[in-house]
Amino acid sequence: MLTTSRTLWSSNRKQSITFLIYSLGTHSILPRNSYHQCRGLHLRRSFGFWKKFDGFESNSCIFRHNSINIYVASLLGGFQILGGFAVLSSFKSSVKSIVTQSCPDKAEPTNEFVNQVVCTIENTSSIREIRNEIGRLCRCESVSAIANLLKLLHIKQIVLKSDALEILLTATSKHNNIELSLQIFKDLLTSSECLSSRSYCNFAKAFTNTDDCELLLNFITEVANGVFHNNVLILNRIIFSFAETRQIKKALHIFEYMKILKCKPDLFTYNTILGILGRAGQLDEMLLEFASMKEANIIPDIVTYNTLLNFMQKFGRFDLCLAFMREMDGKGLVLDLRTYTTLIESFGRSGRMEEALKLFDAMKQGNVRPSVYIYRSLINNLKKMGKLETANSLLNEMNCSLPNLIGPKDFKRKSR
Repeated sequence: MLTTSRTLWSSNRKQSITFLIYSLGTHSILPRNSYHQCRGLHLRRSFGFWKKFDGFESNSCIFRHNSINIYVASLLGGFQILGGFAVLSSFKSSVKSIVTQSCPDKAEPTNEFVNQVVCTIENTSSIREIRNEIGRLCRCESVSAIANLLKLLHIKQIVLKSDALEILLTATSKHNNIELSLQIFKDLLTSSECLSSRSYCNFAKAFTNTDDCELLLNFITEVANGVFHNNVLILNRIIFSFAETRQIKKALHIFEYMKILKCKPDLFTYNTILGILGRAGQLDEMLLEFASMKEANIIPDIVTYNTLLNFMQKFGRFDLCLAFMREMDGKGLVLDLRTYTTLIESFGRSGRMEEALKLFDAMKQGNVRPSVYIYRSLINNLKKMGKLETANSLLNEMNCSLPNLIGPKDFKRKSR
């Protein structure tokens, strides 16, 4: 082996290269010391060797890829002796080219490879093994291979589990392939009653680079006509996922289209749309949809009013905040912490501190636990108005009540 030929390597590069090729061809694994002995070779000449080695016939392209990686690591270990950034740039580009050519996952999959994946799926009951096979296919980043896989599975009447379908959906949405993403998403809806939010977001991402909504609306029609169970829930989550992926126009388009379909928007749909319009700063459109909601005999709930109050307060429409508060009183809705926070902030920012303090007292009497943010908002607004005595009194009250107040830990989002 190469480890016994240090003198040969030092005296004759050509013979040493031939000896290394022979050693790699006859041994599946070489000692790392063998690769380290190679790093004395000048890089410009070593690339010529690896170019030949890349085309070297071997029974294992994996061992070839690993050998290149080990040799690269050996070169990096002794890189100080090379010097100069020009050599580093040439080294990085050449090694990247070699490793990319040698990596089996990046090669275009052949029909034989796809057939092997299908055969494995057909003959195993291991969910983990099926996921691994599909993941290996998706890492090739070939949409045509995924299409062939789905075609063969359909012919053989093999139904994939939802976790395997999610891997395929992630791959097709990454390439913005709408047709395949639609097909996989339909299979997911058929195979599982409750999909993850990730599945809906991946479905929406497939439409990122297109303004053509024909295929999307055709699918929405299918869902609305009851092809799948829980059609209203599915449409609501689709609208939400398009908004989450910043495709606001498409989300609103689906909502408007729902109004003329058999499956009409419900309370959750309207609450979602109000939130989308509020985040986009479209307050007039937000108020119009709120009016159309009531015209459709859909009764607003506390979430509806909190959404309206939140965005009206953010954009300084304090008059509307007061109007919505009175409307909530008339409906007998019980205010929660979010409602009180928004209203107190609205009154405070508009200089109406007496109303803000009255609301604060009503909140405590209603057994709604205050948050540290309400105290800070009141204290800051009181200081701005020069009411330092009241501000200091609230500050002392806040400091004494800190263990019982809702703080940052209560607002942390749960990990998905």
